[in-house]
Amino acid sequence: MTEITIIEPARIEARSFEIITEILGNKTFPAEQQGIIKRVIHTSADFDYADNLVFGHNAVKSGVAALKAGCTVVTDTRMAFAGINQKNLSKLGAAKACFIDDPQVMEQAKAGGVTRAAMAMELAARDAKNSIFAIGNAPTALLMLRDLILAGKLSPALVVGVPVGFVNVVEAKELFMELNVPYIVAKGRKGGSNVAAAIINALMLEALK
Repeated sequence: MTEITIIEPARIEARSFEIITEILGNKTFPAEQQGIIKRVIHTSADFDYADNLVFGHNAVKSGVAALKAGCTVVTDTRMAFAGINQKNLSKLGAAKACFIDDPQVMEQAKAGGVTRAAMAMELAARDAKNSIFAIGNAPTALLMLRDLILAGKLSPALVVGVPVGFVNVVEAKELFMELNVPYIVAKGRKGGSNVAAAIINALMLEALK
């Protein structure tokens, strides 16, 4: 039986990142992207993210600036909301929000025959303080953000577009990457609420440096 010798959380995390760096070998990334990519790999144990995370239009710089300015990060799921580090948000004077259970969202989604995730984005876009959007589950939320941006109703500091799944996921991501806005997108079907939260957490660590 293999003996387990590392049990302290900080040492486990440090060793995990050492292993990630070792496995990545000679693969290199722009300095501002490196911490984000490695934290997503740490969260998912999936090295595909070294190749499929795409950063558009000064995404990291824009996201970090928004966090330092005390923006609100909007998520499409309660899971992503819960995964974002509240302590670091508070240090930055920033906040997080999720409108998926808002009664107004639920009512309008039912009446319009659309997803709650999409209507949650429409509601969030009404407040300019909601300037970072972290989408880890619903491609319909990403498509709604795209519609709002094209209509001139939203100018986000950053959109994290990492919905996971099989229906409209790839297409939604490809369409969103045509926009001239800061984005971090996971190409293909992979993603998830944990990945969305990991990206935000990595951005906060950059902002706190």
